[in-house]
Amino acid sequence: MSGAQEFERVLDGSDKNVASFERNDVSLLKRVQHFLHSTPAAVPLIVLVLAIVIFGIAIGGKFFSAYTLTLILQQIAIVGILGAAQTLVILTAGIDLSIGVIMVISSVVMGNVAVTYGLPTPIAIVAGMIVGGLCGLLNGFLVANMKLPPFIVTLGTWNIVMATNFIYSANETIRDTDVDEQAPLLHLFAASFRVGGAVLTLGVIAMVLLVVGLWYVLNHTAWGRHVYAVGGNARAALLSGVRVGRVKSWVYVISGICAALVGLIVASDLVSAHPASGETFELSAIAAVVLGGASLAGGRGTIGGTIIGACVIDTLGDCMVMMGVSEFWQMVIKGTVIVAAVILDQLQTRMIGGKS
Repeated sequence: MSGAQEFERVLDGSDKNVASFERNDVSLLKRVQHFLHSTPAAVPLIVLVLAIVIFGIAIGGKFFSAYTLTLILQQIAIVGILGAAQTLVILTAGIDLSIGVIMVISSVVMGNVAVTYGLPTPIAIVAGMIVGGLCGLLNGFLVANMKLPPFIVTLGTWNIVMATNFIYSANETIRDTDVDEQAPLLHLFAASFRVGGAVLTLGVIAMVLLVVGLWYVLNHTAWGRHVYAVGGNARAALLSGVRVGRVKSWVYVISGICAALVGLIVASDLVSAHPASGETFELSAIAAVVLGGASLAGGRGTIGGTIIGACVIDTLGDCMVMMGVSEFWQMVIKGTVIVAAVILDQLQTRMIGGKS
């Protein structure tokens, strides 16, 4: 009994503090690395601010003119929607190389149904959306059900859809006058209004509404959490009851529908439907997602970061045009920025994971 009492007295005199895991010796560099890793949109936001400052100084007041800002916003409407759709796909560790040609064929279908076939414009728009959705469904089926690599699948469908587009359209452009006379509703998203000195189009408003909707879905619904879970660890998500195949299929379908919406916006801006208008937009969309801090391995990224990435790309492009930079040097600079963003993402991942 005395031994037990002695043991209790020792315990009473021992330290009662709970173990603390807080580390005060973490270097500033490690804190910065952790912040950048946990906030993917921080890096593109810093790049965007620096680009605005540098180009503002180099170009002067012309850069901040209403015309320049309006032009950038209209470009962001296209890359922003495609990038937001691409974000969903990349979050599941996939990729959609066909999103650009899906946009084009949807636009051409809308124009042909309305002008060539003479059907009501709303039916033409719905037909284009269905075509986009079916193309996305094909990608989703091959990736989710056939278990094929997304890169190979969408590279293959890129060729198939592009060839089908030229065969279907006979490589002909629907003329501006025909669109004006028979289907003026196809110009819907080109309609504009003034906000102060800037001119905004309905295409920009559509982009904002779509981005807000996708942001809400990803951050405040169970389906959004499933998208992140599938990209983070598909097997663990499957064992947790997530229908991995269905989630993957839906992100490609949504990607196709968003591409069709962009096809309508592009047709509105160009006032015509051309079979070769914008097949390379998928590269800009992927670049926006990467610059926005998303991981190509899946499971990490945000819609907001993608929009900031789109702002960086379009700001760089438009400002270099204003400065008279050669088109080839523009490609070099954009490519360098994208590669630098990927390298930075990999370095952050390795350092945070303790692999450096």
